[in-house]
Amino acid sequence: MNTGKIVLGVLAGVAAGAVLGILFAPDKGSDTRKKIVRKKNDYADAVKDKFNEFIESVTDKYEKTKEGISEFVEHGKERSEDVKKEMKAVTK
Repeated sequence: MNTGKIVLGVLAGVAAGAVLGILFAPDKGSDTRKKIVRKKNDYADAVKDKFNEFIESVTDKYEKTKEGISEFVEHGKERSEDVKKEMKAVTK
């Protein structure tokens, strides 16, 4: 989660800097508003992409962990059956 917060903070800082740079530029108001809208859309797309990457990463880790746990449980069941067989062989 720290990485996500850092990325979000950096993107927010970059966005704020870009908006302030545009606001203080010597352009007409209509041109400035158009630039702000374009930058907003660019940054919104960047945030969406980062969020989707983060979700994909979490999903991949979840699936790998789930598979690992399933394998562990299956191995435990097999080992349990082996122990039961050994116990039956010893008690006969």
